[in-house]
Amino acid sequence: MHSIFKNIKGDKTIWAVVALLAVLSFLPVYSASSNLVYVVGNGTTVGHLLKHGLLLLLGFGIIFGMHRIPYRYFKGLSIIAMPVVFLLLVYTLAQGTTIDGANASRWVRIPFVGVSFQTSTLATVVLLIYVARYLSRIKDQEVTFNESLLPLWVPVFLVMALILPANFSTTAILFFMVLVLCFLGGYPMKYMGAIVGVGVFCLLIFVLVNKAFPDLLPNRIDTWVSRIENFANDEDTEADYQIEKAKIAIATGGVLGVGAGKSVMKNFLPQSSSDFIYAIIVEEYGLAGGLLLLFLYMLLLFRIVIVAYKADSVFGKLVVVGVGLPIVFQALINMAVAVELFPVTGQNLPLISTGGTSIWMSCMALGIILSVSAKRQEVVEQAEVNVEEEEQNPLEILSEQL
Repeated sequence: MHSIFKNIKGDKTIWAVVALLAVLSFLPVYSASSNLVYVVGNGTTVGHLLKHGLLLLLGFGIIFGMHRIPYRYFKGLSIIAMPVVFLLLVYTLAQGTTIDGANASRWVRIPFVGVSFQTSTLATVVLLIYVARYLSRIKDQEVTFNESLLPLWVPVFLVMALILPANFSTTAILFFMVLVLCFLGGYPMKYMGAIVGVGVFCLLIFVLVNKAFPDLLPNRIDTWVSRIENFANDEDTEADYQIEKAKIAIATGGVLGVGAGKSVMKNFLPQSSSDFIYAIIVEEYGLAGGLLLLFLYMLLLFRIVIVAYKADSVFGKLVVVGVGLPIVFQALINMAVAVELFPVTGQNLPLISTGGTSIWMSCMALGIILSVSAKRQEVVEQAEVNVEEEEQNPLEILSEQL
Protein backbone atom coordinates (compact mmCIF):
# COMPACT_ATOMS: atom_id res chain seq x y z
CA MET A 1 0.00 0.00 0.00
CA HIS A 2 2.85 2.37 0.84
CA SER A 3 4.42 1.76 -2.58
CA ILE A 4 1.12 2.63 -4.27
CA PHE A 5 0.83 5.98 -2.49
CA LYS A 6 4.50 6.62 -3.19
CA ASN A 7 3.83 6.40 -6.92
CA ILE A 8 0.86 8.76 -6.75
CA LYS A 9 1.96 12.26 -7.70
CA GLY A 10 0.19 15.57 -8.10
CA ASP A 11 -2.40 17.44 -6.09
CA LYS A 12 -3.51 15.20 -3.21
CA THR A 13 -6.74 17.13 -2.73
CA ILE A 14 -7.83 16.35 -6.29
CA TRP A 15 -7.04 12.68 -5.70
CA ALA A 16 -9.10 12.76 -2.49
CA VAL A 17 -12.09 14.54 -4.08
CA VAL A 18 -12.17 12.17 -7.05
CA ALA A 19 -11.92 9.12 -4.78
CA LEU A 20 -14.68 10.45 -2.52
CA LEU A 21 -16.98 11.16 -5.47
CA ALA A 22 -16.39 7.64 -6.76
CA VAL A 23 -17.17 6.09 -3.36
CA LEU A 24 -20.30 8.22 -2.91
CA SER A 25 -21.59 7.11 -6.32
CA PHE A 26 -22.07 3.44 -5.43
CA LEU A 27 -25.20 3.64 -3.27
CA PRO A 28 -27.09 6.05 -5.59
CA VAL A 29 -26.22 3.95 -8.64
CA TYR A 30 -27.27 0.74 -6.87
CA SER A 31 -30.56 2.33 -5.82
CA ALA A 32 -31.37 4.13 -9.09
CA SER A 33 -30.49 1.12 -11.26
CA SER A 34 -33.63 -0.61 -9.99
CA ASN A 35 -35.45 1.51 -12.58
CA LEU A 36 -33.49 -0.26 -15.32
CA VAL A 37 -34.18 -3.66 -13.75
CA TYR A 38 -37.86 -3.52 -12.82
CA VAL A 39 -39.20 -0.90 -15.24
CA VAL A 40 -37.04 -1.38 -18.32
CA GLY A 41 -36.22 -5.03 -17.63
CA ASN A 42 -32.47 -4.64 -18.11
CA GLY A 43 -30.14 -6.80 -15.98
CA THR A 44 -29.94 -6.84 -12.19
CA THR A 45 -29.13 -4.17 -9.62
CA VAL A 46 -26.03 -6.07 -8.50
CA GLY A 47 -24.95 -6.42 -12.11
CA HIS A 48 -25.28 -2.67 -12.72
CA LEU A 49 -23.39 -1.96 -9.49
CA LEU A 50 -20.54 -4.30 -10.46
CA LYS A 51 -20.41 -2.76 -13.92
CA HIS A 52 -20.21 0.73 -12.40
CA GLY A 53 -17.45 -0.40 -10.07
CA LEU A 54 -15.48 -1.91 -12.95
CA LEU A 55 -15.85 1.28 -14.99
CA LEU A 56 -14.59 3.35 -12.06
CA LEU A 57 -11.69 0.95 -11.51
CA LEU A 58 -10.67 1.30 -15.15
CA GLY A 59 -11.16 5.05 -14.82
CA PHE A 60 -8.71 5.24 -11.91
CA GLY A 61 -6.30 3.18 -13.99
CA ILE A 62 -6.61 5.85 -16.69
CA ILE A 63 -5.94 8.61 -14.15
CA PHE A 64 -2.87 6.83 -12.83
CA GLY A 65 -1.51 6.12 -16.30
CA MET A 66 -2.14 9.64 -17.60
CA HIS A 67 -0.68 11.41 -14.59
CA ARG A 68 2.58 9.49 -14.98
CA ILE A 69 3.04 10.85 -18.52
CA PRO A 70 4.88 14.22 -18.68
CA TYR A 71 2.20 16.65 -19.77
CA ARG A 72 4.35 18.20 -22.50
CA TYR A 73 3.86 14.98 -24.50
CA PHE A 74 0.16 15.77 -24.84
CA LYS A 75 1.05 18.55 -27.29
CA GLY A 76 2.21 16.08 -29.91
CA LEU A 77 -0.43 13.50 -29.01
CA SER A 78 -3.20 16.02 -29.67
CA ILE A 79 -1.94 16.54 -33.24
CA ILE A 80 -1.84 12.80 -33.84
CA ALA A 81 -5.27 12.29 -32.26
CA MET A 82 -7.10 15.00 -34.22
CA PRO A 83 -7.38 13.00 -37.51
CA VAL A 84 -8.52 9.97 -35.49
CA VAL A 85 -11.18 12.10 -33.82
CA PHE A 86 -12.44 13.36 -37.19
CA LEU A 87 -12.77 9.82 -38.52
CA LEU A 88 -14.54 8.62 -35.37
CA LEU A 89 -17.01 11.51 -35.45
CA VAL A 90 -17.81 10.94 -39.13
CA TYR A 91 -18.29 7.22 -38.50
CA THR A 92 -20.46 7.92 -35.44
CA LEU A 93 -22.66 10.35 -37.35
CA ALA A 94 -23.12 7.85 -40.16
CA GLN A 95 -23.33 4.59 -38.21
CA GLY A 96 -24.15 5.64 -34.67
CA THR A 97 -26.80 3.76 -32.74
CA THR A 98 -29.49 4.77 -30.28
CA ILE A 99 -28.93 3.76 -26.67
CA ASP A 100 -31.70 3.42 -24.08
CA GLY A 101 -34.17 5.01 -26.44
CA ALA A 102 -32.15 8.16 -27.09
CA ASN A 103 -32.83 9.24 -30.64
CA ALA A 104 -29.36 10.47 -31.53
CA SER A 105 -26.29 9.13 -33.27
CA ARG A 106 -23.91 9.67 -30.38
CA TRP A 107 -22.55 6.19 -29.74
CA VAL A 108 -20.64 3.55 -31.61
CA ARG A 109 -20.30 -0.01 -30.42
CA ILE A 110 -16.76 -1.29 -30.02
CA PRO A 111 -16.36 -4.55 -31.98
CA PHE A 112 -15.81 -7.83 -30.08
CA VAL A 113 -16.32 -6.06 -26.74
CA GLY A 114 -19.96 -5.01 -26.95
CA VAL A 115 -19.31 -1.70 -25.18
CA SER A 116 -20.82 1.54 -26.49
CA PHE A 117 -18.54 4.56 -26.82
CA GLN A 118 -19.61 8.20 -27.11
CA THR A 119 -17.03 9.75 -29.41
CA SER A 120 -17.99 13.38 -28.73
CA THR A 121 -16.54 13.19 -25.21
CA LEU A 122 -13.17 12.05 -26.54
CA ALA A 123 -13.31 14.73 -29.25
CA THR A 124 -13.93 17.40 -26.61
CA VAL A 125 -10.84 16.49 -24.57
CA VAL A 126 -8.58 16.15 -27.61
CA LEU A 127 -9.74 19.40 -29.21
CA LEU A 128 -9.25 21.44 -26.03
CA ILE A 129 -5.71 20.08 -25.66
CA TYR A 130 -5.08 20.96 -29.31
CA VAL A 131 -6.39 24.51 -28.80
CA ALA A 132 -4.26 24.92 -25.67
CA ARG A 133 -1.22 23.80 -27.65
CA TYR A 134 -1.83 26.34 -30.43
CA LEU A 135 -2.48 29.22 -28.03
CA SER A 136 0.68 28.44 -26.04
CA ARG A 137 2.69 28.67 -29.29
CA ILE A 138 1.37 32.11 -30.23
CA LYS A 139 1.50 33.57 -26.73
CA ASP A 140 2.94 37.10 -26.75
CA GLN A 141 3.00 37.09 -30.57
CA GLU A 142 1.12 39.26 -33.03
CA VAL A 143 -1.30 36.97 -34.85
CA THR A 144 -3.75 37.79 -37.61
CA PHE A 145 -7.08 36.13 -38.21
CA ASN A 146 -5.91 34.62 -41.50
CA GLU A 147 -2.87 33.07 -39.80
CA SER A 148 -5.05 31.39 -37.17
CA LEU A 149 -7.87 30.35 -39.48
CA LEU A 150 -6.41 27.07 -40.75
CA PRO A 151 -4.49 25.82 -37.70
CA LEU A 152 -7.09 26.86 -35.10
CA TRP A 153 -10.61 27.62 -36.29
CA VAL A 154 -10.99 25.10 -39.11
CA PRO A 155 -10.40 22.11 -36.77
CA VAL A 156 -12.63 23.69 -34.10
CA PHE A 157 -15.57 24.21 -36.43
CA LEU A 158 -15.13 20.83 -38.10
CA VAL A 159 -15.33 19.03 -34.75
CA MET A 160 -18.32 21.08 -33.62
CA ALA A 161 -20.09 20.56 -36.94
CA LEU A 162 -19.74 16.80 -36.53
CA ILE A 163 -20.96 16.83 -32.91
CA LEU A 164 -23.82 19.33 -33.33
CA PRO A 165 -26.35 17.15 -35.23
CA ALA A 166 -26.62 14.71 -32.34
CA ASN A 167 -25.57 16.72 -29.29
CA PHE A 168 -26.24 20.44 -29.08
CA SER A 169 -25.38 20.82 -25.37
CA THR A 170 -21.91 19.28 -25.76
CA THR A 171 -21.27 21.51 -28.79
CA ALA A 172 -22.29 24.61 -26.83
CA ILE A 173 -20.07 23.71 -23.86
CA LEU A 174 -17.16 22.97 -26.21
CA PHE A 175 -17.55 26.27 -28.07
CA PHE A 176 -17.73 28.18 -24.78
CA MET A 177 -14.59 26.47 -23.48
CA VAL A 178 -12.68 27.26 -26.69
CA LEU A 179 -13.62 30.91 -26.26
CA VAL A 180 -12.49 30.83 -22.61
CA LEU A 181 -9.14 29.36 -23.63
CA CYS A 182 -8.72 31.94 -26.38
CA PHE A 183 -9.44 34.73 -23.90
CA LEU A 184 -6.97 33.37 -21.35
CA GLY A 185 -4.41 32.64 -24.07
CA GLY A 186 -4.36 36.23 -25.26
CA TYR A 187 -6.06 35.67 -28.62
CA PRO A 188 -7.21 39.07 -30.03
CA MET A 189 -10.67 39.99 -28.75
CA LYS A 190 -11.65 41.61 -32.05
CA TYR A 191 -11.31 38.26 -33.81
CA MET A 192 -13.21 36.41 -31.06
CA GLY A 193 -16.23 38.63 -31.66
CA ALA A 194 -16.20 37.67 -35.31
CA ILE A 195 -15.91 33.97 -34.39
CA VAL A 196 -18.96 34.19 -32.10
CA GLY A 197 -20.90 35.81 -34.94
CA VAL A 198 -19.83 33.07 -37.36
CA GLY A 199 -20.80 30.41 -34.82
CA VAL A 200 -24.28 31.86 -34.31
CA PHE A 201 -24.74 32.21 -38.08
CA CYS A 202 -23.73 28.58 -38.69
CA LEU A 203 -26.15 27.39 -36.01
CA LEU A 204 -28.95 29.41 -37.58
CA ILE A 205 -28.21 27.95 -41.03
CA PHE A 206 -28.16 24.45 -39.54
CA VAL A 207 -31.57 24.95 -37.94
CA LEU A 208 -33.10 26.45 -41.10
CA VAL A 209 -31.76 23.64 -43.29
CA ASN A 210 -33.17 21.01 -40.97
CA LYS A 211 -36.51 22.80 -40.82
CA ALA A 212 -36.58 22.83 -44.61
CA PHE A 213 -35.59 19.15 -44.79
CA PRO A 214 -37.07 17.55 -41.65
CA ASP A 215 -36.16 14.02 -42.72
CA LEU A 216 -32.46 14.89 -42.64
CA LEU A 217 -32.15 14.56 -38.86
CA PRO A 218 -35.50 13.37 -37.49
CA ASN A 219 -36.67 14.93 -34.22
CA ARG A 220 -33.39 16.57 -33.20
CA ILE A 221 -34.26 20.20 -33.96
CA ASP A 222 -37.79 19.70 -32.68
CA THR A 223 -36.37 18.20 -29.49
CA TRP A 224 -34.10 21.20 -28.89
CA VAL A 225 -36.90 23.69 -29.54
CA SER A 226 -39.40 21.83 -27.37
CA ARG A 227 -36.95 21.64 -24.46
CA ILE A 228 -36.34 25.39 -24.58
CA GLU A 229 -40.06 26.13 -24.94
CA ASN A 230 -40.96 23.83 -22.06
CA PHE A 231 -38.33 25.49 -19.88
CA ALA A 232 -39.63 28.98 -20.72
CA ASN A 233 -43.27 27.96 -20.35
CA ASP A 234 -44.62 28.09 -16.79
CA GLU A 235 -47.45 25.68 -17.55
CA ASP A 236 -46.85 21.98 -16.97
CA THR A 237 -47.25 19.76 -20.01
CA GLU A 238 -46.63 16.11 -20.79
CA ALA A 239 -43.19 17.08 -22.11
CA ASP A 240 -42.26 18.30 -18.60
CA TYR A 241 -42.59 14.78 -17.20
CA GLN A 242 -38.91 14.30 -16.35
CA ILE A 243 -38.49 17.68 -14.69
CA GLU A 244 -41.70 17.31 -12.68
CA LYS A 245 -40.67 13.92 -11.35
CA ALA A 246 -37.21 15.29 -10.53
CA LYS A 247 -38.73 18.19 -8.59
CA ILE A 248 -41.03 15.82 -6.70
CA ALA A 249 -38.00 13.71 -5.76
CA ILE A 250 -36.09 16.78 -4.53
CA ALA A 251 -39.08 18.11 -2.58
CA THR A 252 -39.62 14.70 -0.96
CA GLY A 253 -36.01 14.56 0.22
CA GLY A 254 -36.26 17.50 2.58
CA VAL A 255 -33.17 18.22 4.67
CA LEU A 256 -31.88 14.73 5.45
CA GLY A 257 -33.68 12.61 2.84
CA VAL A 258 -35.86 9.52 3.05
CA GLY A 259 -32.90 7.17 3.43
CA ALA A 260 -30.57 5.18 1.23
CA GLY A 261 -32.42 3.02 -1.31
CA LYS A 262 -35.85 4.36 -0.30
CA SER A 263 -36.43 6.61 -3.30
CA VAL A 264 -39.87 6.31 -4.88
CA MET A 265 -39.31 8.57 -7.88
CA LYS A 266 -36.51 6.35 -9.21
CA ASN A 267 -39.25 4.03 -10.47
CA PHE A 268 -40.93 6.82 -12.44
CA LEU A 269 -38.03 9.04 -13.49
CA PRO A 270 -36.40 8.05 -16.80
CA GLN A 271 -32.58 8.07 -16.79
CA SER A 272 -32.64 8.01 -12.97
CA SER A 273 -29.18 6.45 -12.84
CA SER A 274 -27.59 8.87 -15.32
CA ASP A 275 -29.02 12.25 -16.32
CA PHE A 276 -31.27 12.67 -13.25
CA ILE A 277 -29.29 10.85 -10.59
CA TYR A 278 -28.85 14.11 -8.67
CA ALA A 279 -32.60 14.23 -8.01
CA ILE A 280 -32.48 10.69 -6.62
CA ILE A 281 -29.50 11.62 -4.42
CA VAL A 282 -31.36 14.59 -2.96
CA GLU A 283 -34.48 12.46 -2.42
CA GLU A 284 -32.54 9.80 -0.52
CA TYR A 285 -29.95 11.96 1.25
CA GLY A 286 -31.74 15.29 1.35
CA LEU A 287 -30.41 18.80 1.03
CA ALA A 288 -27.36 17.74 3.05
CA GLY A 289 -26.37 15.16 0.43
CA GLY A 290 -27.00 17.56 -2.44
CA LEU A 291 -24.91 20.32 -0.84
CA LEU A 292 -22.11 17.85 -0.08
CA LEU A 293 -21.85 17.00 -3.77
CA LEU A 294 -21.92 20.68 -4.71
CA PHE A 295 -19.14 21.38 -2.18
CA LEU A 296 -16.97 18.59 -3.61
CA TYR A 297 -17.31 19.91 -7.16
CA MET A 298 -16.55 23.45 -5.98
CA LEU A 299 -13.50 22.15 -4.13
CA LEU A 300 -12.41 20.39 -7.31
CA LEU A 301 -12.84 23.67 -9.22
CA PHE A 302 -10.77 25.52 -6.62
CA ARG A 303 -7.92 23.00 -6.87
CA ILE A 304 -8.05 23.07 -10.68
CA VAL A 305 -7.59 26.85 -10.57
CA ILE A 306 -4.70 26.46 -8.11
CA VAL A 307 -2.98 23.87 -10.32
CA ALA A 308 -3.42 26.11 -13.37
CA TYR A 309 -2.03 29.12 -11.51
CA LYS A 310 1.05 27.20 -10.35
CA ALA A 311 1.75 25.46 -13.68
CA ASP A 312 5.27 26.08 -14.96
CA SER A 313 4.30 26.81 -18.59
CA VAL A 314 1.60 28.53 -20.62
CA PHE A 315 0.54 25.21 -22.14
CA GLY A 316 0.22 23.69 -18.67
CA LYS A 317 -2.00 26.53 -17.48
CA LEU A 318 -4.24 26.42 -20.54
CA VAL A 319 -4.58 22.65 -20.72
CA VAL A 320 -5.59 22.44 -17.04
CA VAL A 321 -8.30 25.05 -17.55
CA GLY A 322 -9.36 23.51 -20.87
CA VAL A 323 -9.89 19.94 -19.67
CA GLY A 324 -10.75 20.74 -16.05
CA LEU A 325 -13.49 23.35 -16.22
CA PRO A 326 -15.85 21.25 -18.42
CA ILE A 327 -16.02 18.62 -15.65
CA VAL A 328 -17.29 21.16 -13.14
CA PHE A 329 -19.51 22.93 -15.70
CA GLN A 330 -21.10 19.62 -16.63
CA ALA A 331 -21.80 18.87 -12.96
CA LEU A 332 -23.36 22.29 -12.39
CA ILE A 333 -25.50 21.98 -15.51
CA ASN A 334 -26.71 18.53 -14.42
CA MET A 335 -27.71 19.89 -11.01
CA ALA A 336 -29.33 22.96 -12.54
CA VAL A 337 -31.44 20.78 -14.85
CA ALA A 338 -32.67 18.71 -11.90
CA VAL A 339 -33.94 21.83 -10.10
CA GLU A 340 -35.29 23.39 -13.34
CA LEU A 341 -32.76 26.21 -13.49
CA PHE A 342 -31.67 25.00 -16.93
CA PRO A 343 -33.36 23.25 -19.86
CA VAL A 344 -32.93 19.48 -20.16
CA THR A 345 -29.58 18.84 -21.81
CA GLY A 346 -28.69 15.17 -21.37
CA GLN A 347 -25.45 15.99 -19.50
CA ASN A 348 -24.76 13.48 -16.73
CA LEU A 349 -23.08 13.95 -13.34
CA PRO A 350 -19.31 13.35 -13.72
CA LEU A 351 -17.95 10.39 -11.72
CA ILE A 352 -21.40 9.78 -10.19
CA SER A 353 -23.72 8.81 -13.04
CA THR A 354 -23.48 5.49 -14.81
CA GLY A 355 -21.83 5.42 -18.22
CA GLY A 356 -18.38 4.27 -19.23
CA THR A 357 -17.42 6.95 -21.75
CA SER A 358 -18.20 9.87 -19.46
CA ILE A 359 -16.31 8.30 -16.55
CA TRP A 360 -13.28 7.43 -18.66
CA MET A 361 -13.02 10.82 -20.36
CA SER A 362 -13.42 12.64 -17.04
CA CYS A 363 -10.66 10.45 -15.64
CA MET A 364 -8.47 11.19 -18.66
CA ALA A 365 -8.92 14.91 -18.09
CA LEU A 366 -8.17 14.55 -14.38
CA GLY A 367 -5.06 12.53 -15.20
CA ILE A 368 -3.79 15.34 -17.41
CA ILE A 369 -4.43 17.88 -14.65
CA LEU A 370 -2.55 15.72 -12.16
CA SER A 371 0.31 15.36 -14.65
CA VAL A 372 0.69 19.15 -14.70
CA SER A 373 0.48 19.23 -10.91
CA ALA A 374 3.06 16.44 -10.61
CA LYS A 375 5.51 18.38 -12.76
CA ARG A 376 5.14 21.41 -10.53
CA GLN A 377 5.65 19.22 -7.48
CA GLU A 378 8.78 17.75 -9.05
CA VAL A 379 10.19 21.23 -9.73
CA VAL A 380 9.55 22.31 -6.13
CA GLU A 381 11.16 19.17 -4.71
CA GLN A 382 14.21 19.62 -6.94
CA ALA A 383 14.52 23.24 -5.84
CA GLU A 384 14.46 22.16 -2.19
CA VAL A 385 17.18 19.60 -2.87
CA ASN A 386 19.32 22.28 -4.54
CA VAL A 387 18.88 24.59 -1.56
CA GLU A 388 19.93 21.84 0.85
CA GLU A 389 23.00 21.10 -1.24
CA GLU A 390 23.96 24.77 -1.29
CA GLU A 391 23.65 24.94 2.50
CA GLN A 392 26.08 22.06 3.00
CA ASN A 393 29.68 23.05 3.74
CA PRO A 394 32.48 21.87 1.41
CA LEU A 395 33.73 19.27 3.92
CA GLU A 396 30.30 17.56 4.08
CA ILE A 397 30.02 17.47 0.28
CA LEU A 398 33.54 16.02 0.00
CA SER A 399 32.81 13.35 2.60
CA GLU A 400 29.61 12.32 0.78
CA GLN A 401 31.49 12.03 -2.50
CA LEU A 402 34.17 9.89 -0.89
